Amino acid sequence: MRGWWQELAGLVLPVDCAGCGAARVLLCAGCREALGGAGAVRARPFPRPEGLPAVFAAAPYEGPVRAVLLAHKERGALPLAGALGAALAVSVLAALAGPGGGAAAGEGREVALVPVPSARRQVRARGHDPVRRIALAAAGRLRRAGVPARVAPVLRLRRAVADQAGLGARERRENLAGALEACPGGVRLTAGAGLVLVDDVVTTGATLAEAARAVRAGGLGAGAAPRAAVVAATRTGGRTGE
Repeated sequence: MRGWWQELAGLVLPVDCAGCGAARVLLCAGCREALGGAGAVRARPFPRPEGLPAVFAAAPYEGPVRAVLLAHKERGALPLAGALGAALAVSVLAALAGPGGGAAAGEGREVALVPVPSARRQVRARGHDPVRRIALAAAGRLRRAGVPARVAPVLRLRRAVADQAGLGARERRENLAGALEACPGGVRLTAGAGLVLVDDVVTTGATLAEAARAVRAGGLGAGAAPRAAVVAATRTGGRTGE
C-alpha cells in the first residue's frame, strides 16, 4: 500500500526537482543530463577488491545525482525510477560495449540484469526495493532500444550483514564475505543469457565483488565472467580520469 500511495502522490502533487530543488518539476533538464548524459565510463575502486568485474558508471555520486538517488532510495520518490533506469541502461550498454563485453553479453544473446539483493528488513523499512525497481526500468529502456534485456533476481542474502554505511574498504569486504548465494533455479533462469550485475552506487566495490563470486559459485551464466553496471560511482569508486 505504501508503494501505491507514494507513486500516486508523485504523479498528482506539485513537486520540486529532486536534484536541485527547481520548482514544480520532478527532475529538471539539467539534473536529468547529469544522470548519464555524458555517457558511462569505467569505475575503478582503489584498492580493487579481488574478483571485482569491470564496472561502468553513468555519473559521479555527488551533487544532484546523489540527491536524486537518495530521494528515490530513502524517501520513496518512486517516479524517479524511470530517469535512474535510463542512466543505468547507459551503463549497461557501456559494459556490453567494453573490452570483452561482447563475449560477456553473449554477442546478441539475451541480457539478464542481476540486481544486487537488498536485505528484507531494508525493503520493509523503505517500502520498496530500489535497485530492483531501477533495474526493471533499465530493462524496459534497453528493450525499447532493441537490446533483449530482462531482470533476473537470482541472488539472495544467505546471512545477515551489518549496514555498510561508515565501514571502510576492508571492513566492507569482511562484512560481505560469503554473504550472497544463487537462488534455487538461478541456473535455469539465466540459461543462455549474458549477465550484467547491477546496483545503484559503487563505492569500494566490495558488494559487486561478492555478487560476482556468488554468480561464479552458483554456476550462473554458464560460467562466463559477468560485467557490472551502476548509476553512479563515488570518488572512492574512482571513475576513469579522476
